[in-house]
Amino acid sequence: MTKQYLENHKQYFLEKGLTVINSIFSDDEIEKITKSIAKADASKENFRKSADVFAIRQFLKEIPEIKDLIFNDTIKTIVRKLFGDKYFAVKSIYFDKPETSNWYVAYHQDLTISVDKKMEIAGFGPWTAKQNQFAVQPPLPFLENICTIRIHLDDTDEYNGALKVIPGSHTKGIYRPETMNWKTEIEKFCDVQKGGIMIMKPLTLHGSNRTTDGRRRRVIHIEFSDMELPEELQWSERMN
Repeated sequence: MTKQYLENHKQYFLEKGLTVINSIFSDDEIEKITKSIAKADASKENFRKSADVFAIRQFLKEIPEIKDLIFNDTIKTIVRKLFGDKYFAVKSIYFDKPETSNWYVAYHQDLTISVDKKMEIAGFGPWTAKQNQFAVQPPLPFLENICTIRIHLDDTDEYNGALKVIPGSHTKGIYRPETMNWKTEIEKFCDVQKGGIMIMKPLTLHGSNRTTDGRRRRVIHIEFSDMELPEELQWSERMN
């Protein structure tokens, strides 16, 4: 992975709000990751299971031994070169769309961050709380600063729920899907191979269609920032 190769991905990422890099994890590494997930205690409150999705919130905290498998040298290099030297993980989720899932997601931006408590701070709100986990919409600069890596444990395309995105929409601030001009916006499906990653900005409008070909889709979603929160507020999953 040459310096120029990463620089090209960085430029595309900054301009379009996303990029896909395949062949980051070997089949052997993916197998170790999936075995580690399978051994976890799924009865905990951060594990959510339904007919349409299996999800683990605070994933890196719930399965701490998985950190060494995920943060290999390539991922560390990508974080440094594409995001910056001071970026750290602030949020992690695992989700598995089973083969029979008919779950789809409408176009949206990711507008909240996970924090350790609820406080009255100017510019932060609205708030939500689930199972003693607090999420809040922060001021725009925090959202513009976050970078997300999505690690794909299965081949993913438009037929089994790959993300569809509106490239460049991350530059428009808070951008409501209902105000989009579909004559000028172009939709793109983000195919990712097993062991590849998709990197995106949370303000990039994204959604996904229902699975139509009976293949599962498992993804590890990790958000990174290099900004400290104000006053006594902390990122709930901060991890260097």
